[in-house]
Formats: sequence, structure tokens, C-alpha cells
Amino acid sequence: MGTLPEPATAEGRDGLAALRGAPERALVAVDFDGTLAPIVPDPEQARAHPDALPALARLAARVGTLAVITGRSAAAVVRLGGFDRHPGLSGLTVLGAYGAERWDAATGEFRTPPPHPGVAAAREALPGLLAECGAADAHIEDKGGAVAVHTRRAAEPEASFARLEEPLGSLAARLGLTLEPGRLVLELRPPGMDKGAALTALVKETGARSVLYAGDDLGDLAAFEAVAALRAQGVPGVRVCSASTEVTRLSEIADLTVDGPPGVAALLAALAAAV
Repeated sequence: MGTLPEPATAEGRDGLAALRGAPERALVAVDFDGTLAPIVPDPEQARAHPDALPALARLAARVGTLAVITGRSAAAVVRLGGFDRHPGLSGLTVLGAYGAERWDAATGEFRTPPPHPGVAAAREALPGLLAECGAADAHIEDKGGAVAVHTRRAAEPEASFARLEEPLGSLAARLGLTLEPGRLVLELRPPGMDKGAALTALVKETGARSVLYAGDDLGDLAAFEAVAALRAQGVPGVRVCSASTEVTRLSEIADLTVDGPPGVAALLAALAAAV
């Protein structure tokens, strides 16, 4: 096992000390894409880093609550992550669609909200809109409760992303949706939920007295803000950035920065050994 890294901030060090002092009252939550799983051109090919599941299983036996919070559907992440096939993750909770969906390993049950009519309308409108914007080679991912446009596989990924941001924002506003930008992806999703609200609700539900959250993208900023708010309320916390060259905002405010999914897996393993 590697050495547990020390957070760069006093707040992060306090959060890690609280987690180590009472792991049974701790909540550890992580994002999926870019955090547990490397970013890949085809979202359907995303898989957890080979070291991630063993590290999660070791940690699951030592902390009060272990969760994955993702913008993807809970069903997709459970399937791609293999979380339902690992015996050591029987207590894992997956919150999908920014917390609107839920899967609990203990029961195997999925809970999903009714579909938002704006998502169906966006799904129908997107092919024509992409063609009009000269970005027909962008990839549309149907997430069920949301729809995302990926430009990573386009001939000009950054230029396509820039051309699409404004028209997709207008489409989202017209349909009563929220536009969530990310790492060469623009997602149209129902309003009202974000990873910060999901994390805060899970802390309240479990009575966690310390929290660690790890993420890599702009959608994780809300969770970082939630950790800061929880710290102000007396719940120590650690904000971990799974670093990439595509998004630097999280690393600027993180308590601890690690090198992508391999670094996250190593951190989880070291944390399991330390508690």
C-alpha cells in the first residue's frame, strides 16, 4: 500500500484526521467518469480502473458509508463499473443523474424519477441542431433521464464544443432543462438536482460526521461547494481532485490533488490501510 498523502490545506488535514479518527461515522463519495474510470472516446467503453474496485472493497469494510455520485444513470454506472458483481461492495450506494436516481447494493433496487418531457424533446431536436451547427460528427449519448453531446470524437473537438455551447444552452432554456458543460461534453438534464445537493442529502441521511469527495469535472464543483458548506456547519471534509489537463478549476480549490483515476485508486487503497 502507498503512503496516504497529506492534504495541502488545513481544512483538508482536519477533514482527513476526522475521517481517520472515526471511520465508522465517515462518508466517502466519488465520481465515476474521470475519477474511478479513465475518460474514453466512447462512454459505453468506460470501465473502472483495475485498482479501483479492490480499493473500494477494502474501504467499504472500514468506513460508515461508501457512495458513487455520477451524472450518468445509476443503471449504466452499476453495469459499467461492475459494482453489482463484486461481493465486497454489498453496502455501496450509487446516486445517478446527479442524485435523482439511486441504487443500493444491499437490495439491488433502482429508484428513478418520472421522465422529464424536455429530455425527450431535446433527444429529438439534437441531430438536426448538430447538423445546423456544423457538428454532425459529435456523439449523442442517451442517458435515459438526460442527453449528452460529446465532441471528443469530432474532427475538431474543442472547436465543435465551442460552437455548440450557445445553441445547446438556448435549447436547454427553451425546454426547461439545465445545460451542464464538462470535459468535451455538454449535457442537457432536468433542473433541481446537482452533486452538491446529493452529497448533502446523503450526509444528512447517514448522520456522517466527516466526508471525503473526489471528482474531476465541472459537475463536481457543486459537491466541492457542499463540502465547504458542511465544514462551516461543523462536519469536517476533504475535497479531492482527480487531475486532468482538460479541467483545472477543481485542482485550484481542492484540498488534495491526485493523478487521475490511478491516483484516486491509490488514494482509496492508502486510506483503507490507514483506517
